[in-house]
Amino acid sequence: MSDVLAPVEVLVCSTCRAGQPTDVEGPRPGAQLAEALLAKDWPAHVSVKTTECLSNCDSGCSIAIRGGADRWTYVYGNFTGAEDADLAHEGLTKYAQTADGLVPWRERPIHFRKNCIARIPPLRLPE
Repeated sequence: MSDVLAPVEVLVCSTCRAGQPTDVEGPRPGAQLAEALLAKDWPAHVSVKTTECLSNCDSGCSIAIRGGADRWTYVYGNFTGAEDADLAHEGLTKYAQTADGLVPWRERPIHFRKNCIARIPPLRLPE
């Protein structure tokens, strides 16, 4: 097996409001989280991108992470904005260090243990 890890994409919902009223002006919490994550130092094989609506509006700001045909994909929610960038970076970096996307339960940040919205199998399921 190669030591080179497949590319990983972090997708941050830039339209998430995280409970922000619709009449509040300025950047939404999702956009603020995306901006803070884009400014973080990431492994070379990780890219962070913004996306519109992940249809998880009742669960705060949401992030999806995926990494090729052999990794599990996850959607995490209940982030509140830029102030959660460090905790998100920690959990997402742990995912990026795996070949299959499976971070051992006890090694996941508590937020990631309690706020997993979806876990999607890899395109190529192991035999």
